Amino acid sequence: MLYASELSGCQKKDCQMDFQAMDYVELLKLKEQLDAEIKHRESEEKLKARKQILDLAKTYGLELSDLLSKGGAAVRKPAEAKYRHPDDANVTWSGRGRKPHWVEKWLAEGKSLEDLAI
Repeated sequence: MLYASELSGCQKKDCQMDFQAMDYVELLKLKEQLDAEIKHRESEEKLKARKQILDLAKTYGLELSDLLSKGGAAVRKPAEAKYRHPDDANVTWSGRGRKPHWVEKWLAEGKSLEDLAI
């Protein structure tokens, strides 16, 4: 654990630092010390949270594998085709998203999208 008294420029445990009085190198050293302490505390907090989650899971009779299982993934079926290519019946478009080149070409020729409707 890092105490304020261990930081550069601080003489007592409950100190306030005058950052304006510190030079660039001192500020960098202080930043390194703070970054290290933050990383340490983050690890501690994650361990505490993990323990709390596992304890809560045990309370409800759950195992770790129960918490991590995704269950059945929802499978979206492809959108139903609404438009068909005029020359190739195997080429379709659902009407969602960007228009395919063949649709853009069709429209550029002044033809109606309704003419392609299935």
